[in-house]
Amino acid sequence: MKLQVKPLTNDISSDNLFYATKGSAGIDLRANNQKAETIKPGETKLIPTGIAIALPQGYEAQVRPRSGLALKHSITVLNTPGTIDSDYRGEIGIILINHGKTDYIVENGTRIAQMVIAKYEQVELEFVQTLSDTQRGEGGFGSTGLKTS
Repeated sequence: MKLQVKPLTNDISSDNLFYATKGSAGIDLRANNQKAETIKPGETKLIPTGIAIALPQGYEAQVRPRSGLALKHSITVLNTPGTIDSDYRGEIGIILINHGKTDYIVENGTRIAQMVIAKYEQVELEFVQTLSDTQRGEGGFGSTGLKTS
């Protein structure tokens, strides 16, 4: 499958938009900001990527955090996973939040998120009065326990 990518600035190319390894599920997305952005502790910022994409019908792009950014700097994607619908054609922006105790500076070109392409299917909604019984039933939010034994 091919993904159409529209660079919105002159510095976007296959040299800086790619899968990091042969086994990577996500394409690394980079900040495309003209000046460095500082994210203070507890603050959120919308960071531009400088790209727009055209996904085929039946596919979505999921925007996910980068584990190293989260572990080393407590920076993550706020609405994770963020969903990019197949009919969206605008610039991809990444909402970052600083869960750390110090300012984090997002420089132009910093790898800030990853984008995973996934198939989806729209379902037909059927409204009913009752649902089929299961062993779990309505148990949720930890009802199955924390340990396996």
